[in-house]
Amino acid sequence: MQLSGDLRLEAYRRMLRIRGFEEEGMRQFKDSKIPGWFHSSVGQEAAIVGACLAFRDDDAMTGTHRSHGHSIAKGAHLDALMAELMGKEVGVCKGRGGSMHLADNSVGIISEVAIVGGGIPLAAGCALSAKVRGVDQVTLCFFGDGAVNQGTFHESLNMASLWKLPVVFLCENNGYAITTSVAQSHGQTDIALRAAGYGLPGVTVDGQDVNAVYGAATQAVTRARAGEGPTLIVANTYRFDDHSVRMVVRGVPYRTVKEFERYKRDRDPITLYRNVLLEQGVNEESVRAIEDDVAEGVKRAVQFALVSPMPRRETLPDYMFRSPLS
Repeated sequence: MQLSGDLRLEAYRRMLRIRGFEEEGMRQFKDSKIPGWFHSSVGQEAAIVGACLAFRDDDAMTGTHRSHGHSIAKGAHLDALMAELMGKEVGVCKGRGGSMHLADNSVGIISEVAIVGGGIPLAAGCALSAKVRGVDQVTLCFFGDGAVNQGTFHESLNMASLWKLPVVFLCENNGYAITTSVAQSHGQTDIALRAAGYGLPGVTVDGQDVNAVYGAATQAVTRARAGEGPTLIVANTYRFDDHSVRMVVRGVPYRTVKEFERYKRDRDPITLYRNVLLEQGVNEESVRAIEDDVAEGVKRAVQFALVSPMPRRETLPDYMFRSPLS
């Protein structure tokens, strides 16, 4: 299934938003404007956007420590998102979530979780909630190849299959858990085959092809809404940066220069999709207009975040818990 009509341009816009936001975010982080950690998803934009566009705004989503791209692809506003990374009061979590613990109920983001595999059982629980409530909402669950060896992955897939929960498990297989390759840590490197052990479909797609991911995700969502249960999608993708901005690996050849340069040169998802749009007859001016608009939007988000206020000291305990007496 191919993206069509205005959705084609929206896919390109969201991919560019992720790329621009991440690149500018890394600059702000290095300039000490963003505290904590910063995990870039540059290179993985097609896997993220292709999946999210198959879901509705009221569908739920859980993500990972590499969280900004997920939020942007699901429709979060760049201004409030950048403000959150800077710890500002006007951020999507009032400055309390930061880079790795984002949530935005307005677009269905219930949680981005820093713990590896931590969002998988939350997604299963959210899908169970939809089934109990009798609504047709579907949950999208992002996780990486490193999470596949966590117990939460196996427990959640088993329960989701047993109860036919409306959830789509999407593994962003970028090949490396920090510096450990899939070949070094997986007895079965074809991650999609693990789905068979729990009685659900397992699908592998080219994670650099936004159309391929969108097609697989659309089929999985249709299946879930029909009450047929979960699907495991493995999107083989690639991160162009190190695990995090703080964790720059030097002197450890965990991936070759040849491999890295091949992906940058031949497998950049944004370049690939830009070429697809032009081949489909979208004119160059329309493409450039989107690029200029996104670049301006990222600049506005940074300026908005920089001038926004920090939370007041006396409000720091706010939003930490809900009193049963209130």
